[in-house]
Amino acid sequence: MSRRSSRSSTMDQGEFILECKAAYLSMFDSIKEKIESQDSLLEALQQTGRNPSVKVLKKYWTNDIDELSFDDFVDICKKEPVTTSDDLMKAFRKIDINGDGYISLEELHKILTSKGEKKSKSEVKKMIDEVDENKDGRLDYKEFCQMVMSTTEENKKMQRKMMERKEKKKRQDIERRGDVSGSQVSVRSAASSVKNQEKSASKANVEFGNGIGTPAGSRKSSLLSIGEGSPPIPAQRKSLLHTASSSDPDDLPRPSPRVKKDKSRQGSVSRAHKLDEPKNLREWTHTKSKGSFFMEDGSLICHQYDFNLPDDSKIWITIQPQKGSRGMDSSPVDTSVFILRDRPDEDGNLLVAFTEHRDSRGKYGVSCDLSAGKYYIMPYTTGCRFKNRKSESGKEAKLVSQDKGGKYVITKSFRKVLEDIFDYSDLDGNGFMSRKEFNLFNIRTSGEEVADEEWQVVEDRIDLEDGEITKAGFLQLNELEAEDSEGDTEDLWTTLVSMGYNKQLVMDQACPFQLDVYTEDCDDAELDVVRVDSYPTYPGDLSFDDIISKSFIKHGEISRVKGMKDLCMYTYTNDGWATLVLDNKSHTRVRVELDCSRSENVTSNHDSLQRTLRVDPGSTVIAYHLMPEDDDRDWQVKCTETIR
Repeated sequence: MSRRSSRSSTMDQGEFILECKAAYLSMFDSIKEKIESQDSLLEALQQTGRNPSVKVLKKYWTNDIDELSFDDFVDICKKEPVTTSDDLMKAFRKIDINGDGYISLEELHKILTSKGEKKSKSEVKKMIDEVDENKDGRLDYKEFCQMVMSTTEENKKMQRKMMERKEKKKRQDIERRGDVSGSQVSVRSAASSVKNQEKSASKANVEFGNGIGTPAGSRKSSLLSIGEGSPPIPAQRKSLLHTASSSDPDDLPRPSPRVKKDKSRQGSVSRAHKLDEPKNLREWTHTKSKGSFFMEDGSLICHQYDFNLPDDSKIWITIQPQKGSRGMDSSPVDTSVFILRDRPDEDGNLLVAFTEHRDSRGKYGVSCDLSAGKYYIMPYTTGCRFKNRKSESGKEAKLVSQDKGGKYVITKSFRKVLEDIFDYSDLDGNGFMSRKEFNLFNIRTSGEEVADEEWQVVEDRIDLEDGEITKAGFLQLNELEAEDSEGDTEDLWTTLVSMGYNKQLVMDQACPFQLDVYTEDCDDAELDVVRVDSYPTYPGDLSFDDIISKSFIKHGEISRVKGMKDLCMYTYTNDGWATLVLDNKSHTRVRVELDCSRSENVTSNHDSLQRTLRVDPGSTVIAYHLMPEDDDRDWQVKCTETIR
């Protein structure tokens, strides 16, 4: 299709081309991309405020057309006029089913249910309310025109902003030529695919037969939807867990005891703890990241990392709970790190090393030599001090109030919590939240990634600094959400609960930590936050517990259970905790009752120091993690095993 040289009669030629380009780029990444279907052509024309009929479309998308270029698109826009008052009147009459000269809530909802994106009655009512000047709950012709035309103009402004951002980013990419600046911590999404979002940030039109349409943008239950045309629709937050808890073995019948075995193990005294930090550590290259553990339905979720090491090097890794972690025991939560290979070695091992030693402040550390390659750094806590909340009582804190002018604002106590959440989510600690860091925050709180269009909403609504969200901007997003939802705090509480807070705004289901990685012989190692999730399954269909159990067995002290030559219990002890692992090498399932109630000054990862376990043939089970209840006192593990 040849491009004509005639000028637009309604606007300057240059402005006309820019408008076409902005609409085109709201659907495509470049004007070099082609329109490859009649539906895409219709959508692109609708972005410019045109609503061609099927007959008009077939005039340009004939049987011998496979694709149209941007120049072809501009040519069509020159020929086809934008929506006129006559078009709006035709559309109005189509919607005004009973012909009384008004569009009621029911009539508009019926159209929006049968055409385009489905909307609830409450959403449609809000659309009407925004332009219903006489507040009679229905639209006359003038109000209908105002609704359509204002939406079209807003859409064009958004398209222009999107185009300017894309062009600015392209210029910056050319100038940088691949240079990397800013955070040492990169954040990548762990999800393999994301449902495609609408190409336009706020799609303006949906076809009503041959007539005009109405806004089609939908909101998500997150901060990203602030300021869009539709009201919030609370969404169920996706579970981040991939494993199901097993049934309680204590419910099984118990035959009379046959064999008993006593053993005692002396624990460590915490005041003697000391980390042997490398003497020349200041000369090593340092990379760091924040992260958090989250307790969800009794299962552990945490930030997890890739570690890319270009050269062989000695490394030193430490992890410790952050100050300001509230709602925890007065003693520090145990935080450890396990270093895994990305593939098994020749002996089938994935685990390289893990933190066994700690100082009196709760910092755990490990030093080892690593060959160049890719590794996984997996934070871990035993659950002895970081436990699932049993119940919740007390008065629910107030999150939102109204000022003298009737505007909804967040309370001081909620503001303080949001400031803490911002600090914990600022993983590289530079005082800002990058898009990648905001993406992980959004995955945690809503189960969804941040699409390009949603990030643009953030950019449009708040001021960024070097492309990153400031603390003030993060607070503003929450204030806008409170205002937009007219004081409804359901989504705000979803965020708080996901981030580990209870109804009194105390963090008792999350534990923020600080991870530091030092390399002696490699200057360009990369620590990469890849997910916030439960532990994945590893090569060989191994769970994380399978991997660490194998290590505890290797480093633990063995004791065979009398009467069961193929059943062993291993007791592993380090500076911070003791772990009991049952290893069943027999061909039958075994039921074992463990009684650790005679232990001294201990707390465990289970509610009781007595429990019964089923150990399947050829499997291992972590029976208990135990650690001192009071770090300043001696502690001792005493456990009795009984075969049932």
